Amino acid sequence: MDIQVRNLTKKDYVDLKKSMEQAYDGVGETWSKENIQDLIELFPEGQLCVEIDGHVVACALSIILNSKKNNIYDSYYDIIDDGKFTKHSDDGDTLYGIEVFVHPAHRALRLGRRLYDARKELCEQMNLKCIVAGGRIPNYHNYADKMSPRVYIEKVKRKEIYDPTLTFQLSNDFHVKKILKHYLPEDAESMEFATLLEWNNIYYESETRSISTTKQTIRLGLVQWQMRLFDNLEAFYDQIEFFVDTVSDYGTDFIMFPEFFNTPLMSPYNDLPERLAMERLAQHTSEIIDRIQQFAVSYNVNIIAGSMPLMENKKLYNVSYLCHRNGKLDEFKKIHITPNEFKYYGMVGGSEVKVFDTDCGKVGLLICYDVEFPELSRILADQGMQILFVPFMTDTQNGYIRVRTCAQARAIENECYVAIAGSVGNLPRVNNMDIQYSQSAVFTPSDFAFPNNAIKAEATPNAEMVLIADVDLYALRDLHEYGTVKVKKDRRKDLYEVKLLK
Repeated sequence: MDIQVRNLTKKDYVDLKKSMEQAYDGVGETWSKENIQDLIELFPEGQLCVEIDGHVVACALSIILNSKKNNIYDSYYDIIDDGKFTKHSDDGDTLYGIEVFVHPAHRALRLGRRLYDARKELCEQMNLKCIVAGGRIPNYHNYADKMSPRVYIEKVKRKEIYDPTLTFQLSNDFHVKKILKHYLPEDAESMEFATLLEWNNIYYESETRSISTTKQTIRLGLVQWQMRLFDNLEAFYDQIEFFVDTVSDYGTDFIMFPEFFNTPLMSPYNDLPERLAMERLAQHTSEIIDRIQQFAVSYNVNIIAGSMPLMENKKLYNVSYLCHRNGKLDEFKKIHITPNEFKYYGMVGGSEVKVFDTDCGKVGLLICYDVEFPELSRILADQGMQILFVPFMTDTQNGYIRVRTCAQARAIENECYVAIAGSVGNLPRVNNMDIQYSQSAVFTPSDFAFPNNAIKAEATPNAEMVLIADVDLYALRDLHEYGTVKVKKDRRKDLYEVKLLK
């Protein structure tokens, strides 16, 4: 048996009519030769068929509608304009399915699914927003005296009732958008009711957008930073620029440095009380960020500048900065302060949790201890976060394991990527920063499209190096819609929720 899915041609009409007559079996009229020729001339890509051993045995016909100019809730004959197809628009945004049929002798081959897959592929290739179609509910007449169409549809969804058309549509990832009345007046089996079905193209890119994902694959560069003493601030900048230069040469979209990676600059203040030494370090933060912003622009890469202390209104914060390559600057104040940060430095936590729009999608920032609180990441995920960046600093292996394990959990439960970057080595002349333990890594959700261990890449423990990893944002979109499990969608929002109080 030779099976092919291809575009319909005008020469196929003889076979097409034979299959139509068998498929319709007296329900509705067959498409005329003129109708088929008009559709092929109007929109050849949208007319699909299945050929078996040289004969057309199944077909899917469609047009493109502009959803802003046309009412997709119209009746079937209004949509096709009684076979004139005047509502077809080449610059529309919606693929409207006007017909699918399969010769009864070949229905066991699941040819309808092949046609639907081909339609979905066409929708994605043409960057159309969705596929819409009216669907009969031919089994409804057996239940019309017992229940409304709405109840019937719900029971079909729960598989309590089988409907040959609706069950098939639902199994192909369509959802019921609306119940239509008088859709096909001659459809006695459906009691003239129909479902308006919709399949959303998760790859659709609107032509009118300010900042959104423009790439499928995003390259991340993580700097596993060696703690070392610097003679002066310029030597510190030289080390930063070395890594930015090196990593950007690989075409990276993001570079991340660790939490408190500038603490070597505290060595001149080692004789001061811890709080005062940290305040002196904070005096350099503004200048350091200005220089890193310059690097971001000149090397054309987004830089997560680890974290640094910031004095604001006499309060000391631990702040991470996102230096965009277009010159924009965003900041995130660490929310959860560790007991030692409070004990030695009197630091306070921030109060804003939000995602940041970049030229590579929506990203979130958390700092070290923050990632151990799952509520924060969930809020960011609800705001559309695709990549979570976590600069961290841990002195012991057990501290590192807390950060790592929680970061992996955040990737799975929020269906996103999580990148963590820490420091290695020691600073014997800086109080409370004397030793570091780190293994930077990029974590993924856990499903077939991702590595089996849900680890995209990881650095060598306790060695200064850079880690480069590519992450696929489209794989996240697939996961949200078609994953083995759908963690974000399957939450019991009727039972619990996570929300910001401010």
